[in-house]
Amino acid sequence: MVVLNKIYTRTGDGGETALVDGTRVPKHALRVSTYGTVDELNATLGVARLHASGEADAGLSRIQNDLFDLGADLGRPDPEKDADAGYPVLRIVPSQVDRLEAEIDAMIARLEPLRSFILPAGSALSAHLHVSRTVARRAERLATELALSDRVNEAAIRYLNRLSDWLFCAARIANDEGRADVLWVPGANR
Repeated sequence: MVVLNKIYTRTGDGGETALVDGTRVPKHALRVSTYGTVDELNATLGVARLHASGEADAGLSRIQNDLFDLGADLGRPDPEKDADAGYPVLRIVPSQVDRLEAEIDAMIARLEPLRSFILPAGSALSAHLHVSRTVARRAERLATELALSDRVNEAAIRYLNRLSDWLFCAARIANDEGRADVLWVPGANR
């Protein structure tokens, strides 16, 4: 359980922060940027939920919780030290990726195939989900860059990749199951 009885600590005033395992790193470190972008993604989903209800809100709620797991995963770089932590270490697991895939498949079954690219527009929920989708893609780019030089859970990267697809499909569902998607018209304003 997390207990936060003090919000400011002054330990980061010199430009460093602590990873979950206590390692001190610069606040601009790629790992910090990666899990910070996951936190930003979570906040954008909170805004999207202002326009969601029912099934969409429930799905976004599950994903927001997963993103805290993902942040904890990214904040603890060395899985070989997990057993020494003294508590259950959170890692994204394949079943979380599988759940996203199953939900994507269910959404796709409700949608007509795309015959054009769509603009990130339409309903308020759809537009917010498209913003979240782009933040998810940025988090994925950062995670894959981080994986070139440091340890990153492969399931975490797969989760981010599927999540952006999930958000794309959910944005279409929020546009009257794709019927209210705003289509791109190539060269329309020439």
